[in-house]
Amino acid sequence: MSFGFPELAAIRLGFGLSPLMPPPADVEAVLAGSASAGPGPDAMTTEKASALATRFRDVRLARREGRPEPPEGQEAERQLGDLPVEGLRRRVIRALDDPIGFGERLVQFWADHFTVRATDKMNNALALAFVDEAIRPHVNGRFEDMFFAADTHPMMLVYLDQISSRGPGSPVARRRPDRNFGLNENLAREALELHSLGVGAGYEQEDVRELAELLTGLSFSHRSGFAFRPPWAEPGAETVLGRAYGGGRRDGLDAIRDAFHDIARRPETARHLSRKLAVHFVSDDPSEDLVEAMAATWRDTGGDLPQVYRVLASHPDLASGLRQKVRQPFDFCVAGLRALGIRGEGIARLELPVFRRIAWGPLEAMGQPWGRPKGPDGWPETADAWIAAQTLAARINWSLRIPRLLLDELPDPREMLVSAFGGTQSVELAWAVPKAESAAEGVALILASGDFNRR
Repeated sequence: MSFGFPELAAIRLGFGLSPLMPPPADVEAVLAGSASAGPGPDAMTTEKASALATRFRDVRLARREGRPEPPEGQEAERQLGDLPVEGLRRRVIRALDDPIGFGERLVQFWADHFTVRATDKMNNALALAFVDEAIRPHVNGRFEDMFFAADTHPMMLVYLDQISSRGPGSPVARRRPDRNFGLNENLAREALELHSLGVGAGYEQEDVRELAELLTGLSFSHRSGFAFRPPWAEPGAETVLGRAYGGGRRDGLDAIRDAFHDIARRPETARHLSRKLAVHFVSDDPSEDLVEAMAATWRDTGGDLPQVYRVLASHPDLASGLRQKVRQPFDFCVAGLRALGIRGEGIARLELPVFRRIAWGPLEAMGQPWGRPKGPDGWPETADAWIAAQTLAARINWSLRIPRLLLDELPDPREMLVSAFGGTQSVELAWAVPKAESAAEGVALILASGDFNRR
């Protein structure tokens, strides 16, 4: 069987083939498709998130004090409780309706790279706003802009407890020596170790501390909003990786932006992020040729992401590495729905409990509870993290149950074999599917196969 770039790109760079839309014709189509990943008309904003959180706080306080609960607070509580599932539904819909799929795959990648997690109901909406405000607007731009937007976003400040950080020599610390004001290094450490340079890139603990001091002053609360507060900031210039930032009376966010600009353009960042993209899209152990080609473009263009994506999409390893990556549970579920010919509008019409059965519950059973990664390093990439007896059983169960739950009439497995793989299926699968005793068995055989679970 033969296949070409369109099928390869849909499977490896997107969420798989669909009988409802053609695969991308060439690299230009793939890159053009990534431009569709910006915020949609239903985008969550920090302002909307704070309004919900404030109303929820009011009803929680009334409950604690035994007062009548305001109805608008009760409604806010209901919305905040449903938002994680609704947020997943929105992501599934966009992934299904994205003709190429690459843009939504990039949103998934970058949102995981800059991991945040709402640890309480109050910040569920803020976690959605993080993706819509810090990730989507910058997927097709320069990395330095996404880096700054993500690491100074209110959700990141809350998640990494940056809102508690005060400069040891700041005015507020000097005025209140009785208070236990402390410097929090969480954000500074993750900014260098996870978000840019990578582990072992040559920075020192002093660089972490100096960056942490530069970041003091960043503040957020749902009532007061986001601000840079000079009384919280460590006075004087801070030296990070040999360069001094700040020191002026009104530097504030400008000094932080300058530091992130320089860190984003360092060669260590170019290599770390290029390799991470290659691992996510191509292979758990990508070739040095691919990584260096992407890193060189990163360095030459100042981190212009579409140019880096171009190298990824046009490199020979995209073809030679076929089936070397296990689809993560979210990717598997979306690819399965696309292969079944499910449209976003069909998912939008589902009652919330039904959608939970289709995606929310299965993702947890497959080992990827939505929005709840264990740590700031996000989800693992290696195959052994996703394929174990229990999680594989969950994939098989999904393949058996979900098609019949969503469709009155299942597709002909022989036709689905062609539309879902475009000629990339193995000889073994091509032999087995036509011998299935029923449409349900044939469809499940396709979705549960190693061919479909790997891209």
